[in-house]
Amino acid sequence: MKTALSGKNILRQFAASLRILPLTVLVCSGLYTGTIYLAGRLAPDSSSGALVRSAEGRVIGSSLVAQQFTRPEYFWPRPSAVSWNAAGAGGSNLSPASAAMRDKTEKVIVTLAPEQGEKVPTDLVTASGSGLDPHISLASVRFQAPRVARARGLSVDELMHIVNSPENGKIAVPFQGEPLLNVLQLNCALDRVRK
Repeated sequence: MKTALSGKNILRQFAASLRILPLTVLVCSGLYTGTIYLAGRLAPDSSSGALVRSAEGRVIGSSLVAQQFTRPEYFWPRPSAVSWNAAGAGGSNLSPASAAMRDKTEKVIVTLAPEQGEKVPTDLVTASGSGLDPHISLASVRFQAPRVARARGLSVDELMHIVNSPENGKIAVPFQGEPLLNVLQLNCALDRVRK
């Protein structure tokens, strides 16, 4: 049975569409947008960018995005495939078996200057998938502790006491044996305890 679209049917469908238009606009543009906005405002750190401020109140970074530290008195983050530029997140796309990846890793190991026979934690020589991971493993913190302690005039025990304090950005990761530490928050904690 064929139904012919008459002018009357078309007008009825158009009128029904016009009646539902305000409701659709209200739900899609108003209610949905308002709900997402409120969720963003209520979720911790999500809408503010998790900004980290200095003691003077100046914004010095975000706890969600890695930034480069190169001075010996600071813990260093993972290498970044995007030079710590948050505008262009991404990995290196190098194969773990490639010669280019091996050369890149060897250069990083030379910079870290491990003792003879000392193993360098993997996360200190490899970039994350985003190139902006702000966390390092506790093993990476322990590896860097002698350098940081020496540069700050602290003992390794004193430094690790600061590392283990609650405000240093340590997070527990489910199914992982050790916590991760936020490099920026850890370095800020060190600056607050200057000798």
